[in-house]
Parts: sequence; C-alpha cells; structure tokens
Amino acid sequence: MQSVNITLPDGAIKCFDKPVTSLDVALSISKGLAENVIAAKVNNRLMDLSDPIDVDAEVQLITVRDGEGVEIIRHSCAHLIGHAVKQLYPSAQMVIGPVIDDGFYYDIAFERPFTPEDLNAIEQRMGELITKQYDVVKRRLPREEVVNIFMERQESYKLRLIEDMPEEHAFGLYFHEEYIDMCRGPHVPNTRFLKHFKLTKLSGAYWRGDANNEQLQRIYGTAWANKKALSAYLHRIEEAEKRDHRKLGRELDLFHFQEEAPGAVFWHAKGWTLFQQLIDYMRYCQQQAGYIEVSSPDVMDRGLWEQSGHWQNYRDHMYTTETQDGKVLALKPMNCPGSILMYRHGFKSYRDLPIRMGEFGKVHRYEPSGALHGLLRVRHFTQDDAHIYCTPEQVKDECQSVVRLVLDIYSHFGFNDIRIKLSTRPESRIGTDETWDFLEGALTQTLEAMELGFQVNQGEGAFYGPKLEFVLRDAIGRDWQCGTLQVDMNLPERFALDYIDEEGQRKHPILLHRALFGSLERFTGILLEHHEGKLPYWLAPVQVVILSITDEHVDYAQTVGQWLSLEGVRTEVDSRKEKIGYKIRERTLQRIPFMFVVGAKERDTCSVSIRSRDGQELGVFSLADALSFLRRECAPPYQVAQEQLLASLHETLRLDSTNEALI
Repeated sequence: MQSVNITLPDGAIKCFDKPVTSLDVALSISKGLAENVIAAKVNNRLMDLSDPIDVDAEVQLITVRDGEGVEIIRHSCAHLIGHAVKQLYPSAQMVIGPVIDDGFYYDIAFERPFTPEDLNAIEQRMGELITKQYDVVKRRLPREEVVNIFMERQESYKLRLIEDMPEEHAFGLYFHEEYIDMCRGPHVPNTRFLKHFKLTKLSGAYWRGDANNEQLQRIYGTAWANKKALSAYLHRIEEAEKRDHRKLGRELDLFHFQEEAPGAVFWHAKGWTLFQQLIDYMRYCQQQAGYIEVSSPDVMDRGLWEQSGHWQNYRDHMYTTETQDGKVLALKPMNCPGSILMYRHGFKSYRDLPIRMGEFGKVHRYEPSGALHGLLRVRHFTQDDAHIYCTPEQVKDECQSVVRLVLDIYSHFGFNDIRIKLSTRPESRIGTDETWDFLEGALTQTLEAMELGFQVNQGEGAFYGPKLEFVLRDAIGRDWQCGTLQVDMNLPERFALDYIDEEGQRKHPILLHRALFGSLERFTGILLEHHEGKLPYWLAPVQVVILSITDEHVDYAQTVGQWLSLEGVRTEVDSRKEKIGYKIRERTLQRIPFMFVVGAKERDTCSVSIRSRDGQELGVFSLADALSFLRRECAPPYQVAQEQLLASLHETLRLDSTNEALI
C-alpha cells in the first residue's frame, strides 16, 4: 500500500503508511486540534476533512480562526437554510446558496412570498438543527445517480444546474440528515461550528440574474467564528441602517427617486447645492494641478463605439437610438471616446504634452432594475473623468501626481484609511502582452516609488489596460471602491492618436484614464453615510440658520440672513411662529452646522447667539466676529493653500496693498 508524506506549514513532515484524510492528519497531532479543524488546504487547494490524500502533499489545517474557515462556515450555513426550509416548506425548491462579503444567501423558488415571520421560523429551525450537532457527510456520486436523486426530490433547479455542466461525470453531494445538497465544498464536518449566525433579510432575485426569467426569493444571512464577531457585525448593520443615504436624503430634503425615471436622481435644491460644491472643489483642485476642462457630446455615432471597443464589450449596458436617416447613435456610457476626439482635433507636439483633460461628463448605463440602489447604483450619473495624454517618459511622474492628488482629496472628506488595488490583464483584452507588461510595470513602479502598499487583483483590469483602484474605508468599517487610474496604450493606437517627438517622428501618446470621485452621485451617497448626514461645514448645503425668538425679531433675523448670504455664507432664516426650543430641535435634526439665535438683546446690540449642531452653546458674538467665525469654520479645505499661494505670489511680485509694483 502506498505511503504518504504530509508536510505541515512549520516544515514538519508526518509519514503515513497508507492514504489518509486531513482529519487523520489532525488526529495525529492532537485530539483537541481534530475537534476544532473544519477543513484543510492540500497543495494550496481547499478540501473537506473526509477527502482522501493519496500522494505526498503540503497540508494546512483550517480552523474557525482562519479567513477561509469563516467562509466555509458561511457556505455551510447556506446549506443549513436549505435543510430548515425543506423541513418547514417541503414544496420549496432550492436553487443556489453562495458566500458573499460578510455572509451568504440562498435563492429559493416557492409558491408565495416569504414573510418576516417565515424568516424568524427558518432561523429558529436552523438553531434547532445546530443544537443536534449532526455530522455533515460528503459523498461524490456518478452523474446519473445524482440526477436520479434530484428527480426523486423534484428539485428542478438542481437538475437545470447539472444540465449546465455536461462535462462533469460526478458531483459532490452533502448529506444533512434527510436533506441533500450539491456543492464543490468544502463544508464543516458538523453543525456545531455554525451556531454564530443570523438571518438578516429577504429580497427578490431572478433565475440566472436575468430579469426575463422567473423571480425567486433570496434569504440573506451572516455567520462568524464567535459571538463577539457576530455582535460586532450586527452592530455595524444597525449603524448602516441609521446612516442609509436614502433615509438621510429624505430627512435632509436632498433628493428623491421616481418610477417615471428609474435609476435617475431628482436633486432637490439642497442636494444640488451639495453636488455643485463637490464639482467646484474638484474643479479648483484640477486647475491647480494643470488640468483643462472640456465638455463632449452626450450622443455619438455607433461607429465611434465600435472603434473604441465599447460596442463589442459593453453593448448590453448602452442606450441606443436610430434616427430617421438610418444612423445608430448611443448615449455615452463613458467619456473616453469623446476625450479622444478632442485630442485628435489639431496638431500635437511633444512640447504640448502632457495634456490633462478633465470633464464632468454625464454618462448613461443600463442596470437591471433589481441592481439599482439609491445613489450608489444608478443609470445616469456624472463622472469626474480626466484623460491625460503623455509620452512614455512622462508616465511615471503623471501616475505619481494622480496618486498624490487622490490621497490628498480623500483626506479632505474625512477618508484617511485608503487601500490600493492593482488590477491586471483580463482574459478578454486588446493589445499585446508586451504592451500589458509595460503598462502593469508602470503602475507597479509608481506605487513602489511612493512606498505605498497595494493588493494585486489578477485578471480584473479593463479590457484596454490595467488599473489602480482606490478603496475607502468608512466610519463603520465598510470598504468603498471609488477612484481609478488606468494606463492605456491601446485606444491611442486604435484611434491613430499621435504627436511629433523631438526627432520629428510620429508617436502614439500614452493615455491615462483617471476618476477620483468616480460617480459623483455614488460619492455623495458614501459621504452621507460616512458622516451620518453631518457633512463637513464647508460642504453643508445650509451652513447657518437664523432663528428668531419671536415675531418682534423677524426683521433683524432676515437682515442678518441677507447680509450673510451676500458674504457668501449659505444661509436660511427660520421666522416661523414656533417656540425657539422646537426650532432648535428641528434644525439640529437637519444637521445644519450652526444656528444663530436672535432676540431682543441680540437685535439691540447687533449680535447673535451661536449654537452648534452638536448642542454646544458657543456664546454671543458681534456680527463682525460671527462672520469671521463662519469664514474660519466653513472655509473649504483648499482656501488655506490658496491664501498661502497668493501670499507667496505677492512676495515674489513685490506687490503692496494697493496692488502697485514696488520695483
């Protein structure tokens, strides 16, 4: 009989005189370990504890403390949903139950919608099954036998899944007492590992994710290695519900959505003010960084999108129309081709490069209705796109400038925990391997030169080039992918873009695609949730509200409000016949940064009593001091840098206060 040598992570080698399982390996180390191990990584491949090992192998035993262990627990909890549902609702048909970020779900076909009461019943039954601590048994069976099993059980969706895999001659089945599920695994060996779970919500889903197919029901849940981790996650979920930007949008009167325009935002006055502040801020930052701002058409000919490759790779997400003269036009899903036509207009020399071309372009992409989610997933949105055209010698400096800019900008919005991902060449791509080697090398060298850590996402780049993705971690620990930097030598070649180099030769420029906010709509939603609606003072749609105590003080309140508005402070006046305490409570809930309370004393002394949105009484200020206070507290983050630059220029040009040269 064949002997097997097992190499453990610490380099120790265990010799067995016959094939073994990972459980045998764990038992050979200690009984305690064997009781806590749930799976194994054999030659870097996850396997069940019961899978045989019949060749020499490197084995890492997986416990609940490992990241892979938590994912296995979640996957097994999805199967446990199936066990509970089939006991409670025998006519239900199980579809698929994968792992997702922080949890799992199971899609189910059932004759009626599940209710919150059903969800509670399913969770309770899962708990009962866990307390039984039954063994989960894996068996690999021939295709024909698996088909017969699911035919007997009338599981039509499982049979359809088998049909989708004609090359498979055998399948892994997991037996949970009387319930049987099909999966590649691995799964926990016993339900005692699954006790730290919670079902979280119900939703709809379509078979195969296609809205043309039948609708299913989706049960979501989460599971963790221990009670503390589960409690922490549930607390984050509660926080996320409080911070939901859709709820905040209603409460703060920022925006709404309507069925007549699915996936499009109706911006209210306050929301539009916030939106414009973001654009003004980015416009200033780009001007200081040497960008020019342009605007390209919203509708362009199909041929342009075919030349760019978007028609072949993105057609299903594009809105198109055919005119009476037979032209097929498309609403732009990206700004890139429009920018390319802007570059191609006119002669370019190496002396003109780099050209940094920014655009706040409205783009249109079809998303299934089930995928739409407030500001975070829409069909019509604005991108802070920029396209940088440069020589190969300029690539590294331009990439570094973009990375410095994006990190600086995020810090101004309260995001200081940034993760960077490098996404490399996908299987479906344009361009040669040599081109991709150069592009990926340029991004890698940029990050290494700046001593920035990064994660490599193999195969996740765009079809025309690799990219950097900037991931923000918010106040409650959630990650949001926002900005991107993509390096592209393919589209310049496709569109025959060129410049004349120092030796008079025509060369293709390198194109950098860059977005820092990404979608301004999505970034607004992230901002609202990160700050729980308490936006930085400089961004708040209303920065101060003047509250009159009685009708006798309304004229003074309105005069102060008019004066502050003319001074550039975003101001409202609340002169309603309500008690001052009621006004303060209401405006505090609206997250307005400052309240100026005015009564007889303030009117007679030309002053205001200032109160902050967190309830602090800041005292009585003269009007001049109040304005200075607001200018200091509500100044946009670039104002200090702007004032320092102006002071430096004054010094350089030797200008006095009358703006006359002293030379």
